[in-house]
Amino acid sequence: MTAGKARGRFIAFEGGEGAGKSTQARLLAEALQARGLDIVITREPGGTAGAEALRALLLDPAYDWGPKSEALLFAAARSDHVEHLIEPALAAGKWVICDRFVDSSRAYQGGAGGIGDADVLTLHRIGSGGLLPDLTILIELHAGEAALRARARDGDAADRIGGKHADYHSAVRDRFALLADQSPDRFARIAGTGSAQDVHARIMAALTPLLDAP
Repeated sequence: MTAGKARGRFIAFEGGEGAGKSTQARLLAEALQARGLDIVITREPGGTAGAEALRALLLDPAYDWGPKSEALLFAAARSDHVEHLIEPALAAGKWVICDRFVDSSRAYQGGAGGIGDADVLTLHRIGSGGLLPDLTILIELHAGEAALRARARDGDAADRIGGKHADYHSAVRDRFALLADQSPDRFARIAGTGSAQDVHARIMAALTPLLDAP
């Protein structure tokens, strides 16, 4: 750790397609920077050159990855991301805001994909030392509204995972809810309804304990 600097904080945004994670991650980064905090904003899969290369493969509709292959590739991308970006930033006292992290793998591959939570967490322990966010912000949105937002965002060009059938995405939402129920101290469940600023205000309120912590 950098001399004289306390370890930074790690915040992850989670939720299904169209929930507004990327927008809220950006708004939070701007708000925290305005408070004088040193912020790194990143995403998964991605964040480093190696992880971005794996992202292109994972999301390309030309590839028919199964849940096992997906889980392994996501774990590899995350391992590179943690080693080369997230952990160094935290050690330097920076706040890291990440659009998706391991709970996405737990919901998508572990839940909807049928791999199971234990195997996803084993891969995460091997690849990324079991790192978990200080706070996971789960943006929850009704399926119909989420689908409309995703369609407005992507049109007919949804990526390979975003374009999966409705039952798959319903299973993802159910698994996110289960994970939040199991770890209420780590998750902040945020209603995704209303304007982007409405949602941002809810997130800032949920973040108060972390901002006030020494």
